[in-house]
Amino acid sequence: MISPSTESDLMATVLNSTVTPRTLSFSSILWPSGQAAKRTEDEIDQAHKALRYLILTDPYDEEEASQLRSTTWKILLGALDCPADYYFELVSRPQSSWYGKIRNDTFRTLATDSTFKKRVHEDMLVRLLEGFVWRSHDLSENPPDIRERPYDFTYVQGMNVLAAPFLYTMPSELEAFYAFTRFIEFHCPLYVQPTLEGVHQGLKLLDECLKIVDRPLFDYLRSKNLAAEIYAFPSVLTFCACTEPLDQVLQLWDYLLAFGVGLNVLCVISQLYMMRDRVLTHPSPMAILRKFPTLEARKVIMLTNVFIRELPKELYDKLVRHPFESHTTSK
Repeated sequence: MISPSTESDLMATVLNSTVTPRTLSFSSILWPSGQAAKRTEDEIDQAHKALRYLILTDPYDEEEASQLRSTTWKILLGALDCPADYYFELVSRPQSSWYGKIRNDTFRTLATDSTFKKRVHEDMLVRLLEGFVWRSHDLSENPPDIRERPYDFTYVQGMNVLAAPFLYTMPSELEAFYAFTRFIEFHCPLYVQPTLEGVHQGLKLLDECLKIVDRPLFDYLRSKNLAAEIYAFPSVLTFCACTEPLDQVLQLWDYLLAFGVGLNVLCVISQLYMMRDRVLTHPSPMAILRKFPTLEARKVIMLTNVFIRELPKELYDKLVRHPFESHTTSK
């Protein structure tokens, strides 16, 4: 578990910096007494609700994010416990059978983002992913209650990109590991199964949702034989972490972690909507869709909230549940 002194140091950093009403609003939720580790489950639940409201109505800017985001994410993920001894034991083990595949992916992770490269070294990514593989091996050898952990895990391509925001955001590799693990195992387990079941469900749902919220755009793409599987796979697989810049990805993830990562499907549609005029007038729209424009998180979030209101309840429920619940898309 992260020691109270660590949380107190973070709180002190916030209070000694330029304080705005927004900073104080977040700080009062994150550190009500300076010792978040002592909160009851009910207090954490109330903090979760309050954070969701603030993230939607008055999100922190990037200067404030360096002080507030890591604890915000840990509360939203339910990742406040970070046992150090176990992680150190995991990463001290020999190379796993997945080491070569991991190493083949990690050097490419956000390769064009110099800010990320300065803060997160490749060895950190390798250790975190190796630790995750060994932890999953331990759990497969001694399986917990199937109701608590219904899926098995190993390394799949794309995990390196999903780990990147956590290593960039968290104060330590240790905290990044437990936040990433919680994210994978509880928030999007179907996205990292060997078959990528959740990703393919998300792509089918993207087509269903686009057909409702923008029928002309859906029809035009279909007339060019462009389904979401063809043009949206990277954005769905990585929860938009493949689209630059990283600071905008982190803002979008504030929203997704607060309201459900399944809403990323609508976030991708929002990006499509923002370039719809170019797409609709281009004879070969895949030329545009091959690389999405620079991410603008606040605009994407605003559009996503509009699109949510246009979806039938049944489809919205499928959207929210598809990252962690099987067989939610129509046949």
